[in-house]
Amino acid sequence: MTAKRRQYLWSAAAVLYVLFIFSNSMKTADLSSADSGAVLKLVQQVLTAGGVDSTIITEHVIRKTAHFTEYAALGILLCLCFRTFALSLDRRVLSQVLVSFLVPFTDETIQLFVAGRSGQISDVWLDCAGAAFGTVVFMATGRILSRTGVKKRDKKL
Repeated sequence: MTAKRRQYLWSAAAVLYVLFIFSNSMKTADLSSADSGAVLKLVQQVLTAGGVDSTIITEHVIRKTAHFTEYAALGILLCLCFRTFALSLDRRVLSQVLVSFLVPFTDETIQLFVAGRSGQISDVWLDCAGAAFGTVVFMATGRILSRTGVKKRDKKL
C-alpha cells in the first residue's frame, strides 16, 4: 500500500471514529441512559457469574469507563493516523495533543444542545486522560516491540 493510501485510510478511520463519538453525544439522555443500562446489566451478569459482587458497578461507573475507553481508542487511532504523515516529532505531538483536546471539548459542547444532556468539564479532562493513555500505550508498545526485535509488519498497512 502506498504512503498516500495509508494516509487516506487512517485519516478516514480517525474521522469516522470522531463522528461515532459525536453521534453518541447527540443521543438524548433517555437513549444514552438506555445504552449505559444495557452495558451495566451485561457487566453485572458477567461479574455475578464469576462470583463477584456486581452491586459496586453503577451506571455512573459504566459511563465514565466508556468515556475513558472511547478516548483511549481515539488516542491510538490518532497515533496510527499522524505517523503516516511526514511530520516532525514536535508537530506530530502537537497535532496529537490538539486533536485529543478539541474532540472532547467539541463532544461536550454538542451535549449542551441535546435534550436532557449537559456538557461537563470533568468529562473533557477524563476524555483527554483517556486519549493520553491510549497514546502512551501505543508508544510504549511500539518501543517494546522495536526493542524485542519484532518486525514492523504493519508498515504496509
